[in-house]
Amino acid sequence: MRLSTPRWWYRRSRREMAMTRTLLTPVSWIWAFATARRIARGRPVNPGVPVICMGNLTMGGTGKTPVVRALVALLRDRGIKPHILSRGHGGRLAGPVRVDPALHTAAEIGDEALMMAADAPVWIARDRAAGALAAAAAGAAVVVMDDGHQNPSVAKTLSLVVVDGETRDDEWPFGDGAVFPAGPMREPLKAGLARADAVVLLLPADLAAPDAELLAVIVGQPVLVARLEPTAPPPPGPQVGFAGIGKPWKMERALKAAGCDLADFASLADHAPIAEETLRFLADRAAALGAGLVTSEKDWVRLPPQWRERVTAWPVRARFEDEAALWALLERLVRSRASD
Repeated sequence: MRLSTPRWWYRRSRREMAMTRTLLTPVSWIWAFATARRIARGRPVNPGVPVICMGNLTMGGTGKTPVVRALVALLRDRGIKPHILSRGHGGRLAGPVRVDPALHTAAEIGDEALMMAADAPVWIARDRAAGALAAAAAGAAVVVMDDGHQNPSVAKTLSLVVVDGETRDDEWPFGDGAVFPAGPMREPLKAGLARADAVVLLLPADLAAPDAELLAVIVGQPVLVARLEPTAPPPPGPQVGFAGIGKPWKMERALKAAGCDLADFASLADHAPIAEETLRFLADRAAALGAGLVTSEKDWVRLPPQWRERVTAWPVRARFEDEAALWALLERLVRSRASD
């Protein structure tokens, strides 16, 4: 059973769930120690081509996959042939296997891998080193790892970490800095930033400027700002929305910010299959409100075929504010070895 991301992780105040945080803190020390030891003991495999890792420092989603897709588009526009390497979260295949959208389903290879297959060849592999070697053998000029900042099995040419720049009210991308399960951090912030070459600060389209306090926390690393923008208006009329992404409340906010007449919204577990009874409940709720159904592109690819006609996918994309700065960072690292 998959659970949705605890929203209290992202509260800086310890008033909310204070007892739970206290009880989980000793477990977080063990997690942090085990992660640090695993990274220190890693023996990275060099696949023979540049590897760009797009990772994050927290659980619960940061918008990493749209940033991967934007990075892949930039590489392709400049004549470089990237292959994407994903663990295939939510899928049952261990890999390495190259994704075939005509053959594979989200239940087999994960929703993100299926979605990204429209952009470039995608490999799913729980053994990331084996997946990187398979991609290189198949002709990848560059391997783009979707996640893996804490995975030491592959030698990385460039490590970027995505930070969720949406900070509103008491919510904070790093919570109060506590490591899982007491908070959202995969590892202590300082340790994670020390292995990064740059930070991608991902902001919603309606947030005017980077948060100064957040920039102060990540100072010392080059910061690339990207905007998460819808590719189309939300569907007209009242809508019942639902999302099983890392932070489903962000989908709710984004729909409202885009002008959607959102009659109701349901948060589901990340990557989890959406049960038929859940879909029927949502459809009944929409019918009672005279509304349509809308969800994220990532959730839409997990829907059974018969439900895709009844639900509108609302896709978003990441747009770098300064593509030249991103390319300057990439060019010196990959150009010499990424030619045809």
